[in-house]
Amino acid sequence: MTATLLRTAAELHARARTGRRAVVMTMGALHEGHATLIRTARGIAGPGGEVVVTVFVNPLQFGAGEDLDRYPRTLDADIELAGQAGADAVFAPSVDEVYPGGEPQVRVTAGPMGERLEGAVRPGHFDGMLTVVAKLLHLTRPDLALYGQKDAQQLALIRRMVRDLNFGVEIVGVPTVREEDGLALSSRNRYLSPAERRTALALSQALFAGRDRHAAQQALRARASEVPSTRARAEALSAIGESRAAADAHAVATTAGGPVAVRAAARLVLDEAARLTPPLDLDYLALVDPSDFTEIGDDFTGEAVLAVAARVGTTRLIDNIPLTFGTFGAAS
Repeated sequence: MTATLLRTAAELHARARTGRRAVVMTMGALHEGHATLIRTARGIAGPGGEVVVTVFVNPLQFGAGEDLDRYPRTLDADIELAGQAGADAVFAPSVDEVYPGGEPQVRVTAGPMGERLEGAVRPGHFDGMLTVVAKLLHLTRPDLALYGQKDAQQLALIRRMVRDLNFGVEIVGVPTVREEDGLALSSRNRYLSPAERRTALALSQALFAGRDRHAAQQALRARASEVPSTRARAEALSAIGESRAAADAHAVATTAGGPVAVRAAARLVLDEAARLTPPLDLDYLALVDPSDFTEIGDDFTGEAVLAVAARVGTTRLIDNIPLTFGTFGAAS
């Protein structure tokens, strides 16, 4: 399948629409993670719908000293990948097409959520991101728009903007796509040297360590809940040979669990990576409520996000995984 290249909103608006339009917004340098988004969009839109991929490197969301100038631009390859994944069109507007009067004086403000984590490290980033997403939603006029869950805070803010400002569009989150070794796919991975890439694996390894620690603690609690948790009962169980249940009850009573254990397990991996050559330079490790990206407490129940951001050499990477607290069983 060949995707049609469109440079202006007028060209896009002139296309006949017979079904649902699904939009996948990118900054180009497409990879398998983007292809997954496009294939998902194709499946949702169906054969009678239309899938549009936007390619636009947005200057508003790059701060001073960030990689706007060296951000990879590979439009020909992007068009080919988009078409192979099922896109009907690639909308690649110029800066003048998106911002015809220069940088906009009126912008979307991300609010308190936009000042946390990524927003604290990159001031103004989310204001620029939401402003261009709002403009691209208006320019492309989709029925639904798809975004990767790797950028969890971005996805949460887009959902909040669409809800708060009454955009008539459905927002769909798509799970993170990873390399075989666990590294989350990112256009910035190509900046990493072989040694830097080995260090960068600590991001996903830390997340998996937190997830596995949580799953183990949940399994302990599930087994321990089957017997009374008093020391006398545990000793009695041990005496009659049920040592595993007794050990589980004792472990739950004496071992820190929940968010504390998750953070500690992830932090251990990151601390070790800080001593590698080249080292991992941590920006943050956070376990947050996805509704507002504030840190969760020890008694938190429900869906949470374990998120990490770090630099390896000159490359900054982010990653996250979802976890569920308050129910027995492994985290998602």
